Amino acid sequence: MHLGRKTAHRKSMLANMACSLIEHKRINTTVTKAKALKQFVEPLITKAKEDSTHNRRLAFSALRNKYAVTELFRNISEKVGDRPGGYTRIIKLGNRLGDNAAMAMIELVDYNEVYALNQPEKKKSRRSRSKKKASTSTATETAVEAKAEAAQADTKESSEKQTD
Repeated sequence: MHLGRKTAHRKSMLANMACSLIEHKRINTTVTKAKALKQFVEPLITKAKEDSTHNRRLAFSALRNKYAVTELFRNISEKVGDRPGGYTRIIKLGNRLGDNAAMAMIELVDYNEVYALNQPEKKKSRRSRSKKKASTSTATETAVEAKAEAAQADTKESSEKQTD
């Protein structure tokens, strides 16, 4: 896809978007740019699975950012090591307010916490206030029960007096 740009501008733009995607794990852009970025970044992630000097140099020639290359080969390649492809996901977001362009979010699949299935459940922590409230509520319940028993006893006594 040409994206309405000349070759040098297009390559620079895709390199910058790929560096942002690697750094932030998700970015918002137009649908067309997201699809072009997907074609640009997925082969780089595949190359990052095998950490060799040659693959690092190929990634650097495409990205032109040594911090992005380091992040790609250190962290991202570990997370996607067993995945055979499909490292990114494009989610359409609707149209942009100013020019009505179709917007999308492109993200790395393994870094999304919403879709993660094998995460352990978080421990539910109790605060000290809830314990106090629980103790006051139990004390209140016992006081209510005591009043109810006293009221029942009073009604029994009054009914016994009326029958005498």
